Amino acid sequence: MRLNFATPLIMTTLILSSGWMSGCRGSAQLQAQNVPSPASSPKPSIAPKASRPSPVDPTLLKQSWEAYRQRFIQADGRVIDWESDARSTSEGQAYAMLRSVMIDDPKTFGLTLTWAEKNLRRSDLPSDTLWSWKWGRYAKKQWGILDHNFASDADVDAITALILASRRWKRPDYLSLAQSKLQDLWALAVIPVGNQRYLLPGPREAFQQPTKLLLNPSYFSPAAFRLFAQVDRTHDWLSLVNSSYRVLEDSASLSTLKLPSDWLALDTTTGQFQPLLGTEPVFSRYGFDAYRVWWRLALDATWYGEPRAKRYLRQHMGSLRQMWRSQQKIPAQIDLQGKPVVAYEALSQYGALYAAFRLIDPPLAEEIYQKKIMPQYRSGIWENNSAYYTQNLVWFGLIPSTAISAPLLHPANVK
Repeated sequence: MRLNFATPLIMTTLILSSGWMSGCRGSAQLQAQNVPSPASSPKPSIAPKASRPSPVDPTLLKQSWEAYRQRFIQADGRVIDWESDARSTSEGQAYAMLRSVMIDDPKTFGLTLTWAEKNLRRSDLPSDTLWSWKWGRYAKKQWGILDHNFASDADVDAITALILASRRWKRPDYLSLAQSKLQDLWALAVIPVGNQRYLLPGPREAFQQPTKLLLNPSYFSPAAFRLFAQVDRTHDWLSLVNSSYRVLEDSASLSTLKLPSDWLALDTTTGQFQPLLGTEPVFSRYGFDAYRVWWRLALDATWYGEPRAKRYLRQHMGSLRQMWRSQQKIPAQIDLQGKPVVAYEALSQYGALYAAFRLIDPPLAEEIYQKKIMPQYRSGIWENNSAYYTQNLVWFGLIPSTAISAPLLHPANVK
């Protein structure tokens, strides 16, 4: 049965219970200073004066992927979030597909895609190829879809993986599926406001209000939108590249530290961005969702050489750099006034920061790698063997941009 998102209560329940809410990442806490580096883990030396960070050992990336497959992916391709009642999400399936194509693992790619297509397809909308965002255990210990609504970041990442896989492994069927999903994503999640188009986090019923849009900047993936424009000429995907940078730049003023927010609102009558405070079901603060902004912009900078990406990173990461220099740590959540919301750190943040600082401050990236990331690595697992979100963000942060070669990004070079 479809939910009626017009009611504030159901909208609140939807967001608070979902992966859309940044607070659900809070279990991934970092206390690296008390954790020794295991003998089985690589022990690179600290080189703070290096002009660039040391290359991440490909063996480490492969080992961590193998450990993730064994711990988090069932034999049938279902990705399990052990921290959330062993549920599965469209995000988890998409991350596994993206990692599979980056590490060149077509078997796991096919399994995770097939499971999602069989189990997450929104059965009440047979013409819709997007995925229900949450699958798990419900009444009488039965398993199935718990929420038929989609989360657009997962569909963006899944489509990106399909396009790259179609080129890497010469699979036109993957490209065809990606193109079908692009039609639905545009129809259901892209909305015009004036002369701009924006990607909504999910269904319009939940995120479009009479004079307001609720937006999640970490869902914006300019590098992915460029790929989409290559394979779908019927829609202006490049307009989402521009609106992504516009939201990130113009909404930064909401934070005294100029940091991106997990969530924010766009006033559709004035075109101004507004904070979401205590009366809203989602909040404007820098936290677990916002970390992905650093990783996604690093992709746009490395894959496509976008100058706006590097400029944003240079202009908006200064406060985090200063925190690191003065304290050798960065809190997991920071409010709009620049004050820590929690005392703990998050390894998922350090993974995303590594990807960004690798581009704009390589010595700092190396310090984070040596002092925060590597001390939390044990035989393929980052932090602990239930930390699903951490495994993914750290891995995405560490894998070099060359994992996806130029021919896969520029179709003119693909034979």
